[in-house]
Amino acid sequence: MVMKRLSEYLFFWTLGGTLYYSFEMIFRGFSHWSMFMLGGFCLVFCIQQGIWTGWDSPLWLQVLWCSVFVTTGEFITGILVNKVMHWHVWDYSDQPFQLMGQICIPFAVLFSGLCVVGIFLGSYLMHFLYGEKIPHFHVL
Repeated sequence: MVMKRLSEYLFFWTLGGTLYYSFEMIFRGFSHWSMFMLGGFCLVFCIQQGIWTGWDSPLWLQVLWCSVFVTTGEFITGILVNKVMHWHVWDYSDQPFQLMGQICIPFAVLFSGLCVVGIFLGSYLMHFLYGEKIPHFHVL
């Protein structure tokens, strides 16, 4: 059971990292390995929150939880890679409603859309690949 769960986490962490890194390459033209790491953790969280709740929570609430997790993860990662390590991976200082150049509302909204994709993709892959409960989503 432990090895099965570990393989699930590794698979989804790698998938999330690959998808987010690719997303940045397509839309920004570059990315950074730290974004691979963060993207992986975010997809794992999108799946884990659904497992914890049996996929029974309203979709809007799952998206809210995941969006808060992603935005918090981006802020912490940004402080580490941009402020502490001085790698200058991103800077939202020119964006409206930003905090220390590490997070901003426009990108938080964009990431909430990616959370929807992560929730659906992760839940159905968990079902089809690992035999987990089939999700039944409801909005309210």
